[in-house]
Amino acid sequence: MSETSPRPSARAVAYGRIRDDIIGGRFAPGALLSENELAAALGISRQPVREALLLIAQEGLVEVRPQSGTYVTHIDPDRVREAQFIREAIELASLAACAAPAEEDERMLRDVIARQRTASDRDAFYPLDEEFHRALLGLAGHANAWAAVSAAKGHLDRARYVGMSATRGVQDYVDDHERVVDALAAGDMDAAADALREHLRFVFADLEAVREGHPELFEGAPAPRTGRPSRR
Repeated sequence: MSETSPRPSARAVAYGRIRDDIIGGRFAPGALLSENELAAALGISRQPVREALLLIAQEGLVEVRPQSGTYVTHIDPDRVREAQFIREAIELASLAACAAPAEEDERMLRDVIARQRTASDRDAFYPLDEEFHRALLGLAGHANAWAAVSAAKGHLDRARYVGMSATRGVQDYVDDHERVVDALAAGDMDAAADALREHLRFVFADLEAVREGHPELFEGAPAPRTGRPSRR
């Protein structure tokens, strides 16, 4: 018998889709999310949607208001900075535990970069960016730490997603990844750490540019509207 991947639960499907739509801006800050509409769109019942929204609320991406509804939050700059601190601490600590990658590991990283080179927009690049950073953690046997990084970085991802078009192009981020791998392959771990740190910290420049160009995405913007979810 051939092995097959376990089918994701309805809650996992709802969580992934709704979270991705919030991070990608398809559900705008202030949008009221209807459990009935989400369930119908996903082809599942309301219960897994409700459970998914509670998980997403723990990340601060939505706010559940009793007797009112569930609203998409605005981007919180403090949460962005906190997530950046957590992500940098974990990824750089993992990188410091690495040796120069084995030939097959380097080939795997360069394959991810090659696929990133074909990404023409943020939607195509985003999952490949996640794959690259998860693979970097895996070099030191810390791939499972990606779950902790991912859980912390919802607001960070929202800022990065918008900033990817506001301040830098997709391929600028791919160039950053290539510099990290080049340094690793050369055995220059200090240069690899410097390249990774610079890459991760660029979000702060993104944050200011995005906030100036899109103030409506951030806390302090006009109060949320009610009605159907706002999609872009």
